[in-house]
Amino acid sequence: MSLGDQVAANLPYLRRYARALTGSQQTGDAFVRATLEAALADESLKASLSEGRVPLYKAFNKVWSSAYLEVADAGGGGGGAHEAAAQDRLRAITPLNRQALLLTTLEDFSVPEAAEIMDMDESEIESMVQEAVEEIDRESATSVLIIEDEPLISMQLEDLVRSLGHDICGTAATRTQAQEVVAERTPGLVLADIQLADGSSGLDAVDDILAIDSVPVIFITAYPERLLTGDRPEPTYLVTKPFQESTVRAAISQALFFGSSRPLG
Repeated sequence: MSLGDQVAANLPYLRRYARALTGSQQTGDAFVRATLEAALADESLKASLSEGRVPLYKAFNKVWSSAYLEVADAGGGGGGAHEAAAQDRLRAITPLNRQALLLTTLEDFSVPEAAEIMDMDESEIESMVQEAVEEIDRESATSVLIIEDEPLISMQLEDLVRSLGHDICGTAATRTQAQEVVAERTPGLVLADIQLADGSSGLDAVDDILAIDSVPVIFITAYPERLLTGDRPEPTYLVTKPFQESTVRAAISQALFFGSSRPLG
C-alpha cells in the first residue's frame, strides 16, 4: 500500500478524533489539514506515516499540543479582549485526561499506543484515563433521546445512559417517532442511529431536532467512514457499531463537555 493510500485509509478516523477533541467539525478538520501540511514539509515525519495509525495520530498530537502552547502564550501577555479570547479558547481545549480517554476508547488504541501518541509514560496514561472516568461520574444529569430501530441496542443504550445518571426523555425507531418525542420534551442530548426502521434517516431526524434547538448529538453507526468524506456537514461525535460501552460513555462525556456545540457544522 502506498503512503497516500495508507494515510487515506486512516484519515476518516483521525478526523473523527479531531472533531471529538475540539467539539467542532470545522476546527477538527483544520487541525487535520495542519497535520498533513506539516508532514509534507518534513521528510522524516512523512516517512513515519507509512508505519500506520500511531505515527499519524502522534503527528496530529504534536500540532495540537503546539497550538495549545500558542494559545497559552497569547493569554500570558497584556490584558483586554485579546487575553479574554485566548482564555476562552483555553477553556474549550480538551484536557489531557480526556485526550487519553478518547484515544483508548473512541479510537481503540492500547495504553502503550496512547502513551506513544501523547509522548507520555503508560502509567501516566492509565492515571489520566481513570481521572477522566471519575469526571464522567460527577457530570450533571441531562435528558437523553435515543433514536435506534434495533430494540436490543436501544435497551443497551438506555441502561448505559441511566447508569451515568441521565434520564431518558424518549426512544424512537423512526423519524416520525423522534418528532413526536421532541414535541413533548426537548432533549439535552441525542444518541442516533443512521438507518431507521421505516427507511427514514437518523440524520434527517436530527436535523428536525436542531431546527428547534441546538443540542449535542452522537451518531452510532456501523459505517462511520460513509459519514467522514468531507463532502457535507458531518457529525462531530461518531461511534462505530458494534460499540464498547466505554466508547459511548466517553463520547457522551465529551459531547456534554462542550455543551451547546452543534454536532453538524
